[in-house]
Amino acid sequence: QVQLVESGGGLVQPGGSLRLSCTVIGRIFSNNYMGWYRQAPGKERELVAKMHSGGNTNYADSVKGRFTISRESAKNTVTLQMNSLKPEDTAVYYCNTEVRTPGIPTLNYWGPGTQVTVSS
Repeated sequence: QVQLVESGGGLVQPGGSLRLSCTVIGRIFSNNYMGWYRQAPGKERELVAKMHSGGNTNYADSVKGRFTISRESAKNTVTLQMNSLKPEDTAVYYCNTEVRTPGIPTLNYWGPGTQVTVSS
């Protein structure tokens, strides 16, 4: 059974920083990518950032220059460093990974979500 364990969410003032981390627990063959999505109340879920196995990254336009994603493949861990946080960054952040296993289709796994609140 594959589980994604998230940590690092919390309450921070505008302009502050948080670091989210996500670790994949369980047996996997490889990850095609690991990343973070977020969803605010009444809003659609959106991609925040992801890193592919080859090292390419994707960022939402709203977070470019403020957020940085990194990956430790040996530990199946991805981190999201969030700087210059704004109130509009407030959301539940979900870790996501696409897992490749020989002989079966690729599978997506999601973390339970961690709350990030940016408020004064």
